[in-house]
Order: sequence, then structure tokens, then C-alpha cells
Amino acid sequence: MRKWIYIALCGLAATLLLSLVCACDPALPPGETVGQWLWYDRAALVAAACIGVGVLWAGKGGGLSLAAAVSWALMGWASVQAVWGMCQLFGLAPSGHALYALTGSFFNPGPYSGYLAMALPVCLHEYLCRQQTDPAGRYAAALAGLLILCVLPAGMSRSAWLAAGVSCGWVYGRHRGWGQRLRAFRQRKPGLFRGAVAGVCAVVCLGGLGLYQLKPDSALGRLFMARMSARAVWAEPWTGHGAGSFAAAYGEAQEAYFAAGRHAAWEERVAGSPEYAFNEYLQAAVEGGIPLTLLLLAGIGWVWRQGLRRGRWGCCGALLALGVFACSSYPLQLPVFVVTGACLLAACVCGGCRRGWLALALVAGGIGLGRLSGDRAGVRACREWMNARVLYQAGAYASAEEEYERLYPRLKDRAAFLFEYGHGLHRQGKYEASDRVLEQALRHSCDPMILNVMGKNRQALGDGQQAERCFLRAVHRLPGRIYPYYLLAKLYASPEYRHPEKLAAMKRTVLTKIPKVPSTAVREMREEVEKLE
Repeated sequence: MRKWIYIALCGLAATLLLSLVCACDPALPPGETVGQWLWYDRAALVAAACIGVGVLWAGKGGGLSLAAAVSWALMGWASVQAVWGMCQLFGLAPSGHALYALTGSFFNPGPYSGYLAMALPVCLHEYLCRQQTDPAGRYAAALAGLLILCVLPAGMSRSAWLAAGVSCGWVYGRHRGWGQRLRAFRQRKPGLFRGAVAGVCAVVCLGGLGLYQLKPDSALGRLFMARMSARAVWAEPWTGHGAGSFAAAYGEAQEAYFAAGRHAAWEERVAGSPEYAFNEYLQAAVEGGIPLTLLLLAGIGWVWRQGLRRGRWGCCGALLALGVFACSSYPLQLPVFVVTGACLLAACVCGGCRRGWLALALVAGGIGLGRLSGDRAGVRACREWMNARVLYQAGAYASAEEEYERLYPRLKDRAAFLFEYGHGLHRQGKYEASDRVLEQALRHSCDPMILNVMGKNRQALGDGQQAERCFLRAVHRLPGRIYPYYLLAKLYASPEYRHPEKLAAMKRTVLTKIPKVPSTAVREMREEVEKLE
């Protein structure tokens, strides 16, 4: 009896640790992650208590392995997400994003699909392990896998499809001994083996071309982001730009690239102002430097190798899926992937002994306890920010300023908060104060709108040269947008900073440049520019 209580408590602890995948708070700003961290803090403390009680209750008896607990918890929560997604597709549950029908508990379908892809190889491993010994477990794993396969194609995430395909192929190959068979085949028939490899490479290339044709501009955009991220890495290859500095470093790299004037037309078309690199390896190198990134990858590789040697192929397959997905997405910017990945790494090296569970309880509980106070304050501040945003959007800038000023110490690392605060100050004519806040926003964002507002601040203060500099920086940061050209045209037409030749060039650009998305705002800007002399 003691053994089963211990197993139940340990299984509950693993389920609680991975439960933050279902944490969503509509009272927080879209995409905000502090709510998930608060959920984790509380769940980790309860999980640590469950493990402690279970270990004390069981004494020295055996129990549930961490790998099994994490695997079944991951499959369970992935099944919940799959059912959640099907309810959204049939209109029985609301989506997390107005533009997408399928998001699960996530903000958009990309991370949602990545989470399902991470669980799929675990389902396959558990199904193959139980072909003869545990029919009930086999059917449960098959049901979880089928639920995932029902919604994974609808997510339209090529990164998730690739991650699921690679990881499931690897897990199936491990169970069927493909590695040994391939080595034997290569030794017996080397010519045929080389031909088979060439054929597989051709199929992979054709498949990649097909995936590219699904969303060509999206694929080109990812390629361009990788190129700009590499330029940011090259600027600080050894130490990186610092934690949380990716957006600012990326913006500077992209600005310098477009300012040189040697870019292609398609690069201008697909360029954007991303928060993340859509490649976790490049983002880690940008923020932490190449040596630290390689050290982290070596550590993860060593842990993965330990799991491979111990036969924990399901957990290794999930980590492989996460690694493939991380090549073209941003999973590690979301708490659910960080916590799930950490649990999978722990499952690779820890068995079912009491020491492994106690170590997990101490680490998870310690992190949860250390973060709890700050995350609780962060959630409270974000909810108050949402209330203050109503005043900002209604144009009550003076009332909103009081709230933004009070919340600034807690939210001064949120680019959206800083932009709203600085823009509200600009609308009140507090130009110097607005510039100070927007300078802080530039350290956390690559959005050219920040530079546009700073330029308007400088123009209002009579500093035409600095205003021109800010507008030109906005142009170079994202040359596909018409708005900064329009602001430059108005600046060159103003009596304080009149430049007829530059005005003519800007008017020509505004009137002839093809907008990325035609809109009423573009038409109104063109009508106004035509009247400038």
C-alpha cells in the first residue's frame, strides 16, 4: 500500500510540474509569460511537498521512475491540448488569437504545434515498449498519439511537422535496430548504400522545397532573420550582448545592413521587427556569446547521451523534437517549454531512486519559492497595466501617466509598456521625458515606431538634425514601411528645417513605394504628401 501511495504522489508531482501548459490568464497582456511562471511557482511547491511526503511514507522501497512519470504526464497534457484544439476547430472553445482558429492554451498555433510534436515520440516509444507486456498502457499511448495526429496537421507549422517526423523516425529506428542494419548494409553493398543515401537526400530536398512553397515569404523571412542574427552574433561573438538584449542587437544589425544599401528587394519585403530570433541557438549566441552557447549545448548533449545509454528513448526523442523545433521557432522563450525540457533532461539522468526524486523536489521547489514573490508582483503589475491601457487607448493620457509612472519600476523591461508610456508623454507635450522612456524601450525592442516617436519629439523641440537622424534610423531599420518616409517629407517641408531637394525625393518615395499591406492610412499619407511644397 505504501508503495502505491508513493507512486501516486510522485506521478501527481510530475503532472503538477508540467501543468503550466494549461495556464492562461485573459487578464494579462497577450503573449505575457509571467502568469505561467506564477503557476509554475505554486505547482512546484505543491509538487515538492508531494514528493517529500511520498518519500517519507515509502521508506526505502522502490517506486516510480522519473522517466515514466514525466513521459505519462507529458502524454496526458498533450492529449488535453489535442482535445482542446479539436474543440476550437469545431467552435466549441474560444481560440487564443483572433487570427487563428487553432491555438490550444497558447497564443498562436506555432508553439501549440511544437508542444504536440514534442509529445508524439514519447507516445510512439511507450506504444512500442508495451506491445507484449502492457496492453492497457499500449492502448493509452496509441490514443494519445492519435489525438495529437488529428490536430497537428491543422496547425500548419512546418517546424512542428519536421520535428515530429525526425523524432518519431529516430525513435522507431532505435526500436527496430536501424543503426545496426544500416552499418551492415553499408559494409555488404557500399555502392547501393551510396545510391540510397543520394536518393534519401533528393527526397529530403524535394520535401523541403514543398514545405517552402507552402509559405515562401515566411521561409525567406526566417532565412533573413537568421542572417541578421548571425551579424548580431559577429558584433559580440565572445561575450554576447547580454540576457534579454536580442531585440535591440537584432535591430542594430538590421539597421546597419539596410543603411549600407546593398540589400535585395526580397529582403526589404520580408524584413520585420521580431522579438525573437526564431532560432534558439542563434538567440543564445546573440545574448550569451558563442562559447557559452557551445558549453550549454555540450552539457545538453551529454545528458541526452546518458538517456540514450539508459534506454530512455521516449524522453530523448522528445528532446530531439524540441531541438529540431528550436531551429526555426522560439520555444525556450515560453515557460512551458523551459520547464518541460528541464524535466525531460532530469528524466534522462535520474532513475526511480529516492535521491533522484528528492533532488527534483529541492531544485523545483527552490526555484518556485525563489520566484514566487517576484512573479506574484509581476502578475499584479501586468493586470494593473491592462487597466491603465484602457485610459491610454481612450486618450486620457494624463490619468494614464500616473498609473504608468507607478508601474514603471516593475515593468521597465517590457517594450510594449515603455512604448505606451513614452507615447503618452509625447501626446502630452512632455517631449524630453518621452525621449528618456523611449530610449529605454529601444534596449528591449527593434520596433521602428519607437524611433518615429523620438524623431517627432526632437522635431517638436526644434532639433531638426536629430529628428532627421531618428527618422532615417527608422527607415533603415524597416525600409518597407512608408510612415517614416512620410515623416521625413513633413520634416523637410517644415519652415524650421526646409530642404526642397530632399522633400522632392521623399515625396517621390511615398507616392511610388508599394506598401506591404495597402490601407486607408497609406492613401491618406499620400494625399497629404501631395499637398506639401
